[in-house]
This record gives sequence, C-alpha cells and structure tokens, in this order.
Amino acid sequence: MGKNGEVATLAGGCFWCLEAVFDELKGVESVESGYAGGLVPNPSYAQVCNGDTGHAEAVQVTFDPQVLSYHDLLTVFFSIHDPTTLNRQGADAGTQYRSAIFYHDQQQKEIASQVIKEITDSQIWTDPIVTELAPLDKFYLAEDYHQEYFAHNSFQPYCRVIIAPKVAKFRKQFVDSLR
Repeated sequence: MGKNGEVATLAGGCFWCLEAVFDELKGVESVESGYAGGLVPNPSYAQVCNGDTGHAEAVQVTFDPQVLSYHDLLTVFFSIHDPTTLNRQGADAGTQYRSAIFYHDQQQKEIASQVIKEITDSQIWTDPIVTELAPLDKFYLAEDYHQEYFAHNSFQPYCRVIIAPKVAKFRKQFVDSLR
C-alpha cells in the first residue's frame, strides 16, 4: 500500500510514456519511473538500456482505489501500449521495453489475469498478448532526471513525436477519466 492508496507496478515500453499518461488519470496520486524485474541491485539507466540487468523500464503508480480500481488502471495500461510485441514498443527494442505487470499480491495477480482474459476475448488485438505477469521483487527508482520527464521536456523530439501523440490519444479515449 502507498501512503493513501494502492500501488501498481507496470512496464510497457519507455517509462516516460507511461508516466505522462498516468499523471493525467483521475485517482492517480503519484507516478514514479524506475526499474523492475531484473537481477542487478540498484541498476543505472545506462545498465538497464544495455539490456544486461534483466530489468524493464517501469512505473510505480500510487492510486486511490475508491476513485480508480486496479482493473480500470490495467484497462488504461493495455490501451496505451502494444501488449502483443515481445520486448518491443515501436522503435524501442530490448527486454527493458517488455510489457509486464509486476503484481504486489495475489489479488492483483488475479485481477491482471482477468483483464488479460477480457482483452484477449474481446479480440482488440489480433496477435496474442505477451505481457509478462510476475510478482514484484523490487522496484528501483530511476534517476531524478527521468521523473516527470515529459512534463519537463515536452519540447524534446522524442517527446513531441512519440509521447505527445500517445497522450493525445489517451485524452480522447478516456476524456471522462482525466483529472
């Protein structure tokens, strides 16, 4: 549990993209970028990008379950990245960009499995979902300059070309869920 709510740890490509979207979602109290699912303690961004640590770029989302359910948070998660591409999101390739849900307890695992089944059954994606479902061992906070990256660097080419369209699509699709 976070200070006021539940915590979810999710990976779906570049953590800057996930953070930018979740920051705008009603019920989200905080979003922190970091690394999860690897073997090396306290990895650096350079180590994770090298692909040798086993970590995925991830976000840790603290949210108020009275406002936003874990199920609904995962529904947004699956709408803002492609869960059918193994170790890749767009041009970003490597295990550090894999799709993953790092569950904190048995209830989160069961809800994540249910959401994956619902999305599979709905046939939104023609290819199978390859999202890793694994227990969270440890979440390592990314370096300070990664926190709120889009908010502080929206003029950067990567932000304008990759993140801004993703945020715009999210805003359109989830207009009633915005802060």
